Amino acid sequence: MDKEAARRIPGFDPLVLIPVYDHEHAIGGVVGRVLAHGRRCLLVDDGSHAACAAVLDELARLPGVQLLRLPRNLGKGGAVMAGFREAARLGATHALQIDADGQHDAGDIPAFLDDARRNPDAVVCGVPRYDASVPKSRLYGRYLTHVWVWINTLSLDIRDTMCGFRVYPLAPVLALLDAERPGSRMDFDTEILVRLYWRDVRIVERGTRVTYPADGVSHFDVWRDNLHISRMHAKLFFGMLRRAPRLLARRWRGGAR
Repeated sequence: MDKEAARRIPGFDPLVLIPVYDHEHAIGGVVGRVLAHGRRCLLVDDGSHAACAAVLDELARLPGVQLLRLPRNLGKGGAVMAGFREAARLGATHALQIDADGQHDAGDIPAFLDDARRNPDAVVCGVPRYDASVPKSRLYGRYLTHVWVWINTLSLDIRDTMCGFRVYPLAPVLALLDAERPGSRMDFDTEILVRLYWRDVRIVERGTRVTYPADGVSHFDVWRDNLHISRMHAKLFFGMLRRAPRLLARRWRGGAR
């Protein structure tokens, strides 16, 4: 399907959402690769310092690029949640989230959007294929999160909840955000996916190449973010206990997949 035809599909109008915090060296290349696929782009400036803010102001002058500037740093999750609401205000039905540091393969954008077009009520979630650039400590930490997700969903249905390359259907996401408040930092990607799964939103997975990160800048704080993630897993565990009968019944019926 060509790009123009994809845009004309009733009820499917995606935009690309990029949360940005001080990635002035990488964000221009990411935006260029997004625009090469003919997709409009929403940049969410998460309280960046002056150098990055200036770069974002320049990018916002490009056709197809819009900028939402937050007055202070809210964390990745806070920026993405603000972006969801702005995307809906702009008339989008879906938001493709991609990181600003260039670690995600923007060449996969058409495949992700095609999956979303075919499954408009599902989240299309990237499953990373890492190269040698990924720190081993992060791989071990990801595996621990995978185990907790399997416990908190009582299933093995979700292989990875930490990859920030995914397509969200905005209607169920905004309904979730109106009722609950997921974590606003690095815990966000995992928590929102588990909570959407609890609400019977399907997860469609797609493998994608991930490097780490392209501009050498990572905002993951080992102590602070691991604390947030640990608290998130504990909170989800007690939430799972309340939902266990329904989750088990769903599996007994053959699951939502």
